[in-house]
Amino acid sequence: MKTKCYSVRLESFRRISEKCYKATAFDGSEALIPASQFFGEDYEVQKGNAYWISAWILDQKDLQYSSKKEAWFDSETRQQLPKVTISKHVPSRKKTVESNEIAELKK
Repeated sequence: MKTKCYSVRLESFRRISEKCYKATAFDGSEALIPASQFFGEDYEVQKGNAYWISAWILDQKDLQYSSKKEAWFDSETRQQLPKVTISKHVPSRKKTVESNEIAELKK
């Protein structure tokens, strides 16, 4: 099963028990995050520490976060899934041609 996660930059993120983490944002807001909803560190972030936390738990908590950077994770393997973008191509309208012959190539 796929889980949508956000990369959340936090001031501190520490384990307080086997099943729970305490997250503190830069504005001082705090939240308890279940260990099952934490998917690892985001190593692409250069300034500070960022962590992958499931989107649905962040909606329920009063924690400062941004939804700009998101990724999908496999719930069983806890691995990040490749990002797939689906786009639909709509061709532009062309005028009909009366003759398909090219004058320069004609004998």
